[in-house]
Amino acid sequence: MSLQRTPKKNSTAFWDARRGTIYSQKGGWVIGEAIHNHGFSMMDDLVGKKSYFQVLVLNATGRLPERRLADWLEAYFICLSWPDARIWCNQIGSLAGTARTTPVAAITAGVLASDSQIFGPGATKEGVDFITTALAKKKEGRTIDEIFRPYQRRPDMVPKITGYARPVASGDERVPAMERVREQLGFEIGEHLAFAFEIENVLAERFQEYMNIGGYRCAFLCDQGFSGTEIYRILSSAVLAGVSACYAEAMDSPADSFLTLRCDDMDYQGPPLREI
Repeated sequence: MSLQRTPKKNSTAFWDARRGTIYSQKGGWVIGEAIHNHGFSMMDDLVGKKSYFQVLVLNATGRLPERRLADWLEAYFICLSWPDARIWCNQIGSLAGTARTTPVAAITAGVLASDSQIFGPGATKEGVDFITTALAKKKEGRTIDEIFRPYQRRPDMVPKITGYARPVASGDERVPAMERVREQLGFEIGEHLAFAFEIENVLAERFQEYMNIGGYRCAFLCDQGFSGTEIYRILSSAVLAGVSACYAEAMDSPADSFLTLRCDDMDYQGPPLREI
């Protein structure tokens, strides 16, 4: 039963129809029959026959992807699984481990911390908006300079574009790694990815800035027919393996031993101590 109509103003009919009832177009468990998932029986059609990443995309989008796309996504998740506690979301995992939380609490908190609007899954929709809008402008006949202009204060300044540039380092070693995966899996370069590399070439020549893994993933997955919302859903937990590694290391060390500080490490700039 579909109840997706927009409710009329001041009408409660939409919510009244759901009072005490759960409606789903995804599926569910029919006791004694099957666990249904978008028309598939999970135990008969999916378990042992499809990969986890195929089911991940199915649950997020309602579409079961081909295996090679699921394999591409698995490789991408590995690219975001660095066991480095200096990365902000991984540091949450380390702090949770040193504070002796449960692994579920640690990893959930780390994944939530990754939801940044600059880097991580939270930057996905803005990255997709940029590459799709930029490509549309190119097809209208706009130049690269005209496409860059809204992202610059002055024409000689580096454009501030989601999916390009990176703090600390220049370039992104994950992009050539994922390019190898793309080639091995037999994916052609689509129009979004081709234009993303064209933009990178201009940025590299003028400003020594390069596409990062966020820009790459947005362009590639747009070429596979996914929307920004769908990509965001698919990639929402991409950092969990890295968070898990940092949590485990801190948990296996003495409590409160991660990133310890002494009082004299603090640069206190407040009012002086009061005399008693």
